[in-house]
Amino acid sequence: MEDLVIRDADVVDGSGEPSYRADVVIDDGRITAVVKEAAAAGCQRPRATRELDAEGLVLSPGFIDMHAHSDLALLRDPDHGAKAAQGVTLEVIGQDGLSYAPVDDATLDAVRRAITGWNGPGDDIDFDWRSVGEYLDRLDGGIAVNAAYLIPQGTVRALVVGWEDRPATTDELGRMRELVAQGMEQGAVGMSSGLTYTPGMYADDAELTELCRVVGSYGGYYCPHHRSYGAGGLEAYAEMVELSRKAGCPLHLAHATMNFGVNKGRAADLLALLDDALAAGADISLDTYPYTPGCTTLAALLPSWASAGGPEAVLARLADGATAERIRHDLEVTGSDGCHGVPVEWDTIEISGVADPALAGHVGRTVLESARLRGEAPWATARRLLVEDRLGSTILQHVGHEENVRAIMRHRTHTGGSDGILQGAKPHPRAYGTFPHYLGRYVRELGVLSLEECVHHLTARPAARLRLPDRGLVREGHRADLVLFDPATVAAGSTFEQPRALPVGIPYVLVDGRFVIEDGRRTDVLAGRAVRRTPR
Repeated sequence: MEDLVIRDADVVDGSGEPSYRADVVIDDGRITAVVKEAAAAGCQRPRATRELDAEGLVLSPGFIDMHAHSDLALLRDPDHGAKAAQGVTLEVIGQDGLSYAPVDDATLDAVRRAITGWNGPGDDIDFDWRSVGEYLDRLDGGIAVNAAYLIPQGTVRALVVGWEDRPATTDELGRMRELVAQGMEQGAVGMSSGLTYTPGMYADDAELTELCRVVGSYGGYYCPHHRSYGAGGLEAYAEMVELSRKAGCPLHLAHATMNFGVNKGRAADLLALLDDALAAGADISLDTYPYTPGCTTLAALLPSWASAGGPEAVLARLADGATAERIRHDLEVTGSDGCHGVPVEWDTIEISGVADPALAGHVGRTVLESARLRGEAPWATARRLLVEDRLGSTILQHVGHEENVRAIMRHRTHTGGSDGILQGAKPHPRAYGTFPHYLGRYVRELGVLSLEECVHHLTARPAARLRLPDRGLVREGHRADLVLFDPATVAAGSTFEQPRALPVGIPYVLVDGRFVIEDGRRTDVLAGRAVRRTPR
């Protein structure tokens, strides 16, 4: 007998084709049979050790989060209910050019401090790896969901060049190419960049092109957080499209949106740019989250010149009155490149988390609100928070446009990505709600996508980008990474007021054929592993 048969499910199989009723049989972590109702008529139905009645539920492939920040959360919290409860069975981590491999001791220390706001300080983690392969081996020790890794270009640059704003030498570029090649050989699926974050932003296009050539030669893809999502946003997208063409490397645009007032209603311009490139033979995809606010660290807004040299150098500049005034002018008047070339509007910057509990009174307030309570200018409050929290504060940035969000999610290369930062007292609800929010809000309530279209965006399409031939579809022989949800009730429980509330309407999630969510509750199953690049 087989391990499990899921009976009478409405199967939305990930292909985008209409749903059908079927029994789905699972054994030893794989789908062994999909018996459609018509085929089962008059025949003996499949039997298994366990049978699950799925009447009224949709069965689909598990969702793939193409942009996750769970690099330490997967190790810190094996339960990982934030993603498992959403039906996510695979996350892509190593995002935005900064993560924890490859590193040496000094680089690891600096990276940990630089992205404390994303992942926490990591004091509870045994950092016993240094290479990409060693990090993936750690993930193989047992995690809630599967994970694939992007080589973080900013970390590679920090390891070889440092945190200075200067061109790489020929020898340094050669060493970075070697590290990228090693990471790809050890199982990474591609490379990410954070081109508004230091030190990755200090790389020019020629340097990035050389690294992307290496990635493309291994069948990987390039995933840039590009140089602007605000002023010059369209030009920044065009820059990445051209870089990808020159390098011969597939392109996946991270959290692709058009933000800030300068881009209101301009999604059509972005989509036209992408369609023209696709028509010319480009290999491009993108991901988005179904919300308008963004989320990052408060320190990320600073101009690049103020961030050179790493976290301690930043804090020293903030402590100097004259330099701090220059930073303020760039932020409030010129438009910092860290704030996408747009002068900061402090009433749109909401503090979502702090590293120092003594500063918790700022959480849930905009910088402007906190400043008024203190009777001081917004920059004085922001500067104080940066220094006292040692750059560990996270923010919600309320600068998006709903019409852009809806238009971009309809695109034929669109996939889903939460960009979920799990740290902070009041994180962005996308960390706990992205995938049910797509299904509940944008499918059932608004009809922006059909159910079959949406599931395709969240499953088969990202699996194809990751070159995973046995995931993303309900097919015989495929991995049994599956989710069962109620299409009439599925919804994100998380809100901006209660960002850690779990979803509703997702009673079952399987990873490798084992229940990680059963009857709506997290089990103790740790069936996830590192998903390594499939060789050409």
